[in-house]
Amino acid sequence: MSDTHASPKPALKVALICHSDLLGGASIVTYRLMHALRDAGVDARMVVFNRYSTDENIQEGAKRLHRGVTFFTERLGIALGNGFSRKNLFKVSTASTGLPLHKHPWVREADVIALSWINQGLLSLSGIQKLAALGKPIVWTMHDMWCLTGICHHAQECRGFTESCGNCQFLTGASRSDLSHRVWKRKERLYTSVPITFVAVSNWLAECAAKSSLLGNADLRVIPNAFPVDTFQTAPTVKLRRLAEAQNYILMGAARLDDPIKGLPMAIEALNYLFDNRPDVAKSSQVVFFGALGDPHALDELRFPHQHWGTINDPQLLRQLYASAKVVLSSSLYETLPGTLIEGLASGALPVTFGRGGQTDIIDHRINGYIAEYRNTIDFANGIIWALHQNQDRNALHEDVRRRFSATSVASRYIDLFHELLAR
Repeated sequence: MSDTHASPKPALKVALICHSDLLGGASIVTYRLMHALRDAGVDARMVVFNRYSTDENIQEGAKRLHRGVTFFTERLGIALGNGFSRKNLFKVSTASTGLPLHKHPWVREADVIALSWINQGLLSLSGIQKLAALGKPIVWTMHDMWCLTGICHHAQECRGFTESCGNCQFLTGASRSDLSHRVWKRKERLYTSVPITFVAVSNWLAECAAKSSLLGNADLRVIPNAFPVDTFQTAPTVKLRRLAEAQNYILMGAARLDDPIKGLPMAIEALNYLFDNRPDVAKSSQVVFFGALGDPHALDELRFPHQHWGTINDPQLLRQLYASAKVVLSSSLYETLPGTLIEGLASGALPVTFGRGGQTDIIDHRINGYIAEYRNTIDFANGIIWALHQNQDRNALHEDVRRRFSATSVASRYIDLFHELLAR
């Protein structure tokens, strides 16, 4: 007689491995993904290098002393290969040392191992080999270019990753067989011996991977980062007293605004062009910058009316600011999937940006934003004028972002991928 009361199917177990839970963009989106997976019935947990939340579903991979040793050992190896120059010390990683995460109980219990940003002492390349020996599918989400290069996180204009790296721009005394080439060879050995499914967070990053010598033949998918779209509103619910009176607010933010990759001088040049040539725009608009400044004088040359609010740690304040904005700017030289543009759209603000990166996954030019010609500050200024003159349906922009980038949508795509790999 058959049992009509079959046992419930056990929940899919996923171990997400990322450097942190809340520090840095990759960590934050991985933390969001964990909760989106849990909301969908997956037993998802995170193993991290540094834990900043009190979330019971997150554990650090080792004791503090052990973590300190792996971090400093990797940095020392980079310093040795770089003539002890500090200039580019954190623009590269080698994954030469890491924690023994193959022994962690959550990893051993998991059905699927999902790697995220694993650098700076969390996981070594040989550690990934040991994870693979557990016999579980490995999915590796790429938040920057590191998986497809020798050692750098952003190759910028270099195309060494299409060959076998070497002569690295970030190394002092670089050569054909420098540290970047040696790590490239270690990655090549790993990728040819271990089945890994790579996930690019944007089509631009996937295109870079397809052109690379390391990942040109890899199992590669594109799934965007998850964003808490429904926490963003399209109209402010309170009046922000810190905002100077203006008809239109233009927003630009980053963790560090004057990080060279953010292209702040080009945004300043475009805004000064508007101040000099379109006084009507300057008179009716105000730019609000948020984020840290390494150089306190970085905005001194800007003539366009502006405020700098510094780092905003209050999420509700940031959402009110987005909801007050007409336009959101990003002048970054490279972005895998710029979160400020998605958050701006989720709040009904139109993005203006360059197109070198995942911006084209977010924006349809002159429909829900403006993609300026790369490094052309006058075209960037034209984009700001275009956006200011639109009468956008803020709620429609929000709904479009929800359809494409909501945590529910992204989690379902990952779950489909996990089941596909487990069925093989």
